[in-house]
Amino acid sequence: MTQPAWNKDQLQDVHATSDKHRRVRDMFSAIASSYDLNNRLHSFGLDQTWRRKTVRLASIRPGDRVVDVACGTGDLSVMLAQELAKVSVGVSGTPVLGIDYTFAMLPIAMKKPGNVVYVQGDAMNLPLDDGSCDVLTIAFGLRNVQDAPRALAEFRRVLRAGGRLLVLEFCEPTNPLVRWGNNLYTRRVMPWTATTVARDRSGAYHYLPKSVSSFYDQPRMLGALQTAGFGQTKAHPMTFGVCVCYTGVVEPSTVL
Repeated sequence: MTQPAWNKDQLQDVHATSDKHRRVRDMFSAIASSYDLNNRLHSFGLDQTWRRKTVRLASIRPGDRVVDVACGTGDLSVMLAQELAKVSVGVSGTPVLGIDYTFAMLPIAMKKPGNVVYVQGDAMNLPLDDGSCDVLTIAFGLRNVQDAPRALAEFRRVLRAGGRLLVLEFCEPTNPLVRWGNNLYTRRVMPWTATTVARDRSGAYHYLPKSVSSFYDQPRMLGALQTAGFGQTKAHPMTFGVCVCYTGVVEPSTVL
């Protein structure tokens, strides 16, 4: 039997686990083949709506260099590539770059149509030059990184002046009634049904609610963006605050 990536003791504080990066990689490798199906079923299809809203918030312009970190199976990468192609009619199109730490996700992404190049890479050590991209996105991935502040600093490094960062992430709703219903679903119902669909032994869908409840709330996330050097930071709640797209800009006065 495959050893679980997360056991009961480790789930008590997933962000403090010293080998979190390895456990996250093993977890996603275990669920890669059923990842898209579970996303659609357990978000009631809203995961794609959230991604489309993130693409709109990116305000992609002709010729932009776009990078999607923690790209997973490529859903957001493909949407970004479609938007880039739409706004870049008549302009030579540069592929969107999709980067993910878990190699098992990438062959699935590569089967999806779109002008995207996928590579394996680490959010804390991106294979990109300083100030080399205009838009960087990370969807449902920042809380899975070993060191989130370090990743944000890396995102700041690779974005040029005027570059836009978009962090799409789950969040606990601020409305008490919505939060109660969301917690009931994500902590009691979803872990068991998603585990059954995926036939998962890694503990992935028990890790998910734990990683959300103990990660940054909106004020802390905005503060982390500002500490990393981003200006014009803003939170864009979606679906009663179940998830939020955080945006920030590299302002010319802050370029190193």
